[in-house]
Amino acid sequence: MENDGLKFRGCLEYSEENEADEKEHTSPTYIVIQFAPKVKIETAKWIIQKIISAKNVGGADLTVKQQPRFNDDIGLILHVSASHFKLLELAEELDIRKRDRKGSIRDFTMSAMDDFINLQSSECSSDILSTAEKQCLVRHELENIRAFETESSVPGYPHIHLYEGQSILMACLHWRLILQIFPLHDEDEVRKLGKLWFMSLFSKQPFEAIRGYFGESVALYFQFLDYYTTFLLVPMIFGFYQMFMTTEAIAFFCIFNILSASVFLEMWRRKCSELAYLWGTIGMASSMDEPRPNFRGTMAIDVVTGKKQPQFPRWKTNLKMYCVSLPLVVVCMLGAFLIMLISFWAEEMLKSNVEVSPNFYMLPSIIYAGLIYVMNLAYRRFANFLTEWENHRTQSQFDRHRVTKLVLFEFVNNFMSLFYIAFVIQDMEMLRSQLATLLIILQLLNNFQESLLPLFLRYSVDKVSSITNIVKGKKKSKGTDNLNEDLGIPEMDPNSHFVQQAQREAGMDIYEDPYDDYLELFVQFGYVFLFSAIYPMAAFWSVVNNVLEIRSDAFKLCCVYQRPMSRRVKDTGAWQRAFQALCAMSVLTNCGLLCLQPSLRALAPDMSPVEWVLLFVGLEHVLLGIRQILHYAIPDKPDWVRIQLARINYQSKQALKYKKRT
Repeated sequence: MENDGLKFRGCLEYSEENEADEKEHTSPTYIVIQFAPKVKIETAKWIIQKIISAKNVGGADLTVKQQPRFNDDIGLILHVSASHFKLLELAEELDIRKRDRKGSIRDFTMSAMDDFINLQSSECSSDILSTAEKQCLVRHELENIRAFETESSVPGYPHIHLYEGQSILMACLHWRLILQIFPLHDEDEVRKLGKLWFMSLFSKQPFEAIRGYFGESVALYFQFLDYYTTFLLVPMIFGFYQMFMTTEAIAFFCIFNILSASVFLEMWRRKCSELAYLWGTIGMASSMDEPRPNFRGTMAIDVVTGKKQPQFPRWKTNLKMYCVSLPLVVVCMLGAFLIMLISFWAEEMLKSNVEVSPNFYMLPSIIYAGLIYVMNLAYRRFANFLTEWENHRTQSQFDRHRVTKLVLFEFVNNFMSLFYIAFVIQDMEMLRSQLATLLIILQLLNNFQESLLPLFLRYSVDKVSSITNIVKGKKKSKGTDNLNEDLGIPEMDPNSHFVQQAQREAGMDIYEDPYDDYLELFVQFGYVFLFSAIYPMAAFWSVVNNVLEIRSDAFKLCCVYQRPMSRRVKDTGAWQRAFQALCAMSVLTNCGLLCLQPSLRALAPDMSPVEWVLLFVGLEHVLLGIRQILHYAIPDKPDWVRIQLARINYQSKQALKYKKRT
């Protein structure tokens, strides 16, 4: 035991003695900041001073180096880092939870650092935090550099106004003074991860390695994709079997699908609790989250935390949401619905005109598909703008309201044509054909657009950039030497590995968060379960797509996109509610489709339309009631998680009592 203590103290002393040298020479780059090419010197100098200044004077207390500049077409690029001890201090300050030597998950503290280090191995203090956590801590400090009351504008740009408490770097990003802020890939680590992940087709996904490298948000998405794909195997098998079923058995298959989807969502909720405990995020509450970097408000003492944070009245946000955003979202949904009606009307007009060739019958559908794509892109930007304008305090609140807007519009855009065919035209063969086409073709296009197209564009841009650099030559511009001299920060070696890597990755596409991936699964979930009575083979095509999606998403994250900013999450948040709403809607649609099926109506020819409506209402009420029973019968947390949380709560109370006695 004495040797263990000496071993730990050796690690500690080594880190303390070399902290200064580490800042000068060996600190890896955690975040890269790329400025616009013509940014003014006083602006860059002011931002750099903010980054390196102590926290008690409004800085971030981080280490900054600059890349050498070869021409004016490339703006100033800064490499931001922090010492190991600085990162550990931040981990304690932000209540990062880690697993101790006994296997418990608890808040990390510097005073009890030896509880978190495996003294039987070569592990030191620098190994406590993962690369994703280190990058997340540095990003947090950068985003929380906020303007003082006296800083009413950006130096060098008097027309760019700042308000007290505004995130300075986010304001500079908004005004394009800073082009991008991104973390660098750890090439050795991402290479090892790739071998375990997308290069191993039949092995289990390395979820802990994914979390350690990309953070909880990305890891949770892949956990959900894996869990969801495994669940789809059951309806896929029944879908094959349904091809040989009798008409009566199809109704039972449909009901089974609806209830199994409800069980899946409840079990995923439990799975999230397990993961959140193991990852140390289960105690995260939205009310205690740090304010978003783009949150606008007046700096004041927060009544909950006691810290000085930006404050904005909640009633103003609610006023914006319900009096402006909600009517605009409804107008957009009505517009999408109107365009869908025009498309069907145009198609019917063409079919009724005997002079028109049948080759042109699909023209309205092709134009409508193009309009769907354009409307999706435009509405996503509009929804982001509205949600940003509403000024939500925390990231979880922002995500919830953004997802709500987008899900409403995507539902109308992707499913309303199917509802129209099913319940207005009542052509089941047309519905089956349309559903199969949308599901298969759109999934193929999404995989191509997400992985292959960015990879092709990346290599094309790299080739053009290399030719451009050869033509221009590596000659410094006239203003570059003055800029380097005036900034007064170390310049990196032009042949440094980090310099060359930053130049490569600056041109990569940006992967902001798994939002688009969740949205794809949301739409797929709707295709599979909203109309399972009509097209049970949807589960098979979804499984095939998801198996490919796991590898293609892994490939694009490791090889195609910039490394995403890691985010700590405790569950899928608004997406859980979106999937549950879609599951409840599937009860109504499938009951309606069953009652409209000619083969089923033929079994009871004496039933009147009113009796069929009563049957529909009774069946959907029973199924909705069973869903509600399942919701309450399946606990949110497994027993072992509840026991562990109760134990932590008890130990905290005992520690507080002991502290009061002493």
